[in-house]
Amino acid sequence: MADDPMVRAAHERGVTTLTLDSPGNRNALSHALVDQLGARLARAGADPDVRAVVLTHTGGTFSAGADLRDPPHPDALVGLLRGIVALPKPVVARVDGHVRAGGLGLLGACDIALASTASTFAFTEVRIGVAPAVISLPLLPRLDPRAVARHYLTGERFDAAEAVRAGLVTACGDAVDAELAPVLDGLRRAEPGALAETKALLTVKVLEAFDRDTRTLQELSARLFGSAPAREGMTAFLERRDPAWVL
Repeated sequence: MADDPMVRAAHERGVTTLTLDSPGNRNALSHALVDQLGARLARAGADPDVRAVVLTHTGGTFSAGADLRDPPHPDALVGLLRGIVALPKPVVARVDGHVRAGGLGLLGACDIALASTASTFAFTEVRIGVAPAVISLPLLPRLDPRAVARHYLTGERFDAAEAVRAGLVTACGDAVDAELAPVLDGLRRAEPGALAETKALLTVKVLEAFDRDTRTLQELSARLFGSAPAREGMTAFLERRDPAWVL
């Protein structure tokens, strides 16, 4: 693990909390962060003392999506998302801030997602000339089709109540830790083997999507990210201006 980790771990009463701790780039999914998070998750999954994992963040952003200056390899991102889904321990997202683009893939991969009412969400990919391709692997099997069509196609920002309605978030409240407490209590009361089998039952359809669609969506992602519109969109984003196609 790096001397200055981007993902920090703590353990209390059977629950490992993994904290995305790269607030300088809004916890963007860089090559290093994806690798570190994957390693931390694998360690928690193999630890018999871990009953569940909480995934949370420092700063005002859970994750801003892919780090455009240091993006993860598509295989690494797929591996991370599948690793969360297939982990034999429940993974609970705790969100108290903003989530954008690829960061929403993390929420989709988690078994339970809880957010504060102050949190906001957006699938911003179309606004930089790409599509939410790889992150669709855990998201599309779980989201309301009409809601996801609107949010994928427009890139507009939406609030926590809409995230609950769409199926992206399990529950929201003014204080996210008040939502988290009964969930962790329930997980701590569950027999570990039954918990693992129940998670496996719940994730069958999601893992089928990975098996069926990974290659197609990786190819789509690579094609779009290598395109001229994406280069313009990402340049415009970094330069804080509208891309050329905005009317």
